[in-house]
Amino acid sequence: MKQKLSNRINAMATSATLAMAAKARELRNQGKDIIGLSLGEPDFPVPDFVKEAAKKAIDENYHSYTPVDGYADLKQAIITKFKRDNNLTYTPEQIVVSTGAKQSLANLAMVLLNEGDEVLLPAPYWVSYSDISKLAGGVPVEIPTSIETDFKITPQALEAAITPKTKMMIYSSPCNPSGSVYTQEELRVLADVLAKYPDIIVVSDEIYEHINFTKNHASIATFADMYDRTVVVNGVSKAYSMTGWRIGYIGAPAYIARACTKMQGQITSGANCIAQRATITALENPPSKIQFMVDAFKERRKLILNLLAEIPGFKTNEPQGAFYVFPDVSSFFGKTLNGTLINNASQFAMYLLEKAQVATVTGEAFGSPNCIRISYAASEKDIVEALKRIKKTVT
Repeated sequence: MKQKLSNRINAMATSATLAMAAKARELRNQGKDIIGLSLGEPDFPVPDFVKEAAKKAIDENYHSYTPVDGYADLKQAIITKFKRDNNLTYTPEQIVVSTGAKQSLANLAMVLLNEGDEVLLPAPYWVSYSDISKLAGGVPVEIPTSIETDFKITPQALEAAITPKTKMMIYSSPCNPSGSVYTQEELRVLADVLAKYPDIIVVSDEIYEHINFTKNHASIATFADMYDRTVVVNGVSKAYSMTGWRIGYIGAPAYIARACTKMQGQITSGANCIAQRATITALENPPSKIQFMVDAFKERRKLILNLLAEIPGFKTNEPQGAFYVFPDVSSFFGKTLNGTLINNASQFAMYLLEKAQVATVTGEAFGSPNCIRISYAASEKDIVEALKRIKKTVT
């Protein structure tokens, strides 16, 4: 039978993080003892005060379709959060609630990009930025970095990447996968470059905002000359350990928010009613209520960096946020480990899965082919055992 799938889906890559997680599950089902350090998913339970809010919403018979752009009181909670945590002022018409921050990003690409528009992606970048851009007709343009520059772009590199076709830039801080955090000063010099090109929209993915060990989260949207051309994307998956609840949101110029609502109205409509009610409570509580998770991640960061330092061939920096390390493993390329020739990061990640039974993710999927991403959103016991296996397998 003739292939009937669209060119669109045939050209789309499978999410590398989800593919590795699926491979790990497959091996577990075969009886293999796989330690998963591939997914960005906190191992903490959802805070009790959030769970109680969800139960209350069920008891109060929330069950109907929700407004496409989110409940009014949830939007107000988001507005209050933006002001409290980021010193950003939004109105309800500037807020759109979606089924996870990933849908927020997809909405933005679909409403802003035309065929051939270029999208700047400081590399490393989250795996889905590229294919979401392509799906909307955009052309991803990577801006390379390295571990030597703490995986941050320079204003010179940014300016060199801009062309008359540049329409958007998407970046995350704290960064998935590198954990790098842009300071206010670093964002200001990037904004000085962007100020010369007023038609470029900046998408600032701040989903890891509260998992920030510098305690100084900065948003490019706080600059007066960037506010009207920046969309801030956030959500509750990471900071509140609510990954499966699927609530993300944006603060955006009103015309962009209206367009995202229009798009979402034809794709999914409003996000889950119970999850929205619980999110109100999550956001109304101060970040101090989840500090215990951040403190635990900081301890795990110290643990995993110390263990990686004991393994020859892993080159690391100290990530300042999120819950990933992103070591350069290029020293293994061209070498044979236990009879397996390693030519690239993808082969190295697969080698670790098959030989050490530890799931990681290749850096190639993030635009950094010399690296692998290792999540430390796992128990200290699993981290210690995983690094013990890796060390044994590569030395």
